[in-house]
Amino acid sequence: MSFSGFVVQLLNGLAGASSLFLVAAGLSLIFGVTRIVNFAHGSFFMVGIYVAYSLVANLGASIGFWPSLLLAALAVAALGALVEVLLLRRIYRAPELFQLLATFALGLVIKDGVLWFWGPEELLGPRAPGLTGSVSILGRQFPSYDLFLIVAGPVVLGLLWLLLTKTRWGTLVRAATQDRDMVSALGVNQAWLFTAVFALGAFLAGLGGALQLPREPANLEMDLNIIGAAFVVVVVGGMGSIPGAYVAALLIAELKAICIWLGLVEIAGVSISFSKLTLVVEFVVMAVVLVARPWGLFGRPQSPSRHASAAEQPLRAPGRVAGYARWAVLALLVLLPLLAVQSPYVTVLMIDLLIAALFAASLHFIMGPAGMHSFGHAAYFGLGAYAAALLVRSLQLPMEMALMVAPVAAGFGAFLYGWFCVRLSGVYLAMLTLAFAQITWAICYQWDAFTGGSNGLTGVWPAQWLSDKRNYYYLTLALVAGGILLLHRILYSPFGYALRAGRDSVLRADAIGMNVKRLQWVAFVLAGTFAGLAGALYAFSKGSISPESLHVGKSIDGLVMVLLGGLQTLVGPVVGALTFTWLHDTVARNTDYWRAMLGAIILLLVLLFPQGIAGFARQLINKRQSAAVREAQS
Repeated sequence: MSFSGFVVQLLNGLAGASSLFLVAAGLSLIFGVTRIVNFAHGSFFMVGIYVAYSLVANLGASIGFWPSLLLAALAVAALGALVEVLLLRRIYRAPELFQLLATFALGLVIKDGVLWFWGPEELLGPRAPGLTGSVSILGRQFPSYDLFLIVAGPVVLGLLWLLLTKTRWGTLVRAATQDRDMVSALGVNQAWLFTAVFALGAFLAGLGGALQLPREPANLEMDLNIIGAAFVVVVVGGMGSIPGAYVAALLIAELKAICIWLGLVEIAGVSISFSKLTLVVEFVVMAVVLVARPWGLFGRPQSPSRHASAAEQPLRAPGRVAGYARWAVLALLVLLPLLAVQSPYVTVLMIDLLIAALFAASLHFIMGPAGMHSFGHAAYFGLGAYAAALLVRSLQLPMEMALMVAPVAAGFGAFLYGWFCVRLSGVYLAMLTLAFAQITWAICYQWDAFTGGSNGLTGVWPAQWLSDKRNYYYLTLALVAGGILLLHRILYSPFGYALRAGRDSVLRADAIGMNVKRLQWVAFVLAGTFAGLAGALYAFSKGSISPESLHVGKSIDGLVMVLLGGLQTLVGPVVGALTFTWLHDTVARNTDYWRAMLGAIILLLVLLFPQGIAGFARQLINKRQSAAVREAQS
């Protein structure tokens, strides 16, 4: 740990901060004006480097290296404008979470589009002309191109500041960030303003990707690798704040650089690998900032949008027909292994479907009735799975006992994290849940001696009497059906009504003596407990567990299930879980480009059924009942 090494790592941090800022600035602009949490923004970054690779290879000799990079960013801007016009304009009045679902599906389509056009191999671009060498700093060599990137970040920040503060268009963008509905009321063409902002955001992401061409090879994982860090930067800096995004990018990049410089350090006889902390340091920073300053370092509370979805209808107890349908479905599930005796895979798939249904139902419990959006629900699924595995392997507990204790461990995790999370709301709440989930994932990923590290834990098999998959299926069916019915029963209890009252009007609920935060905290713990039960069932069904069960991808899958089925119906998460898991399994087994097909199906469902599959079905039933009542009255 020399001083010269410390300086060089700080400079590496500055170069990384500039690249991260370009992506985060575009994301911040898009959210500030359109209020869309754009999960496809990382895809624009990835497309930028791939397009730059092709343009440099084909046009570099004629128009030059740097114009090719700029042309790549402009191509991504055109793609962003096309996406906004053809897709996002159709869903601006849909609930914000459905917009998130649409951009997630769009990211799947873009990833497979890149795979189809450029192939799966990594593509290494040429060095930047004139910046191929290095300079000596305190006796160490530092790449000249990284010095260029260090300068590029502040230059882009300055140009954005001039654009947003010294032009009429920039004034309109800042006004839309504060109150976009008022801007529309003043006669501004809001549609084209949104298109321009989205194109600018995509341009910045594409430019960030193109500028990475001389530093790293283009690969298909770049979208997911950058989007998480970009979201963190935007939230830490303050949603919609460009200077805040730059300061947050500097803070996070430099902390990572310092961790790399520290390396392996022994403190009080304990060896700590600070290098491994780079996987989670940004989420630790985000958690600390959101707990201390909920709106970010430079942010401010967002004004409420008047494009919100319609108010949710009160939950109605299921009628006689719905009750008969529930028992019919349950009877079919009981008979299914007997009907599919010639196809054992059906039983295995149904176990996965049932576990997914319980996981989605537990997430819906806090998202729908409680109004708390979570991007990190996989933390409790993973905690339950790891608890079950460790109880069986390390403490030699019977599988039955582990299955009862594991959900309690997950509930304790939800109890701890929920104390901080329920103090926030909206996107900030969602990002804090994501931060805690990623911290939990990093611990499981790196704690080799306890959790098995990246390899996970194997040999987590159920008891002997459950070795037959049909027996395990019936156990899973009993626990999942009981868990979902218990969650529904809680929602029809006084606690459930109080929970929905706090969601619909915090002030009124508080005025009549309800402790809304405490109600939400209890709901958070209950949801985490049932997610832990789903995780424990998953661990024993697969015989192993890995850190992937806690990763953000698992949380996104849960979100997709809930939104696909319908957020405003109790049966929605079950329908969404069954649909998504079945589609994922079926599509992945029948095509190499399963992401694109799955994304296209999700986009189609979002455009046709913005209220979800179950929500659409309920709407049709209500219309028919209303029509029958009017006909009877006439």
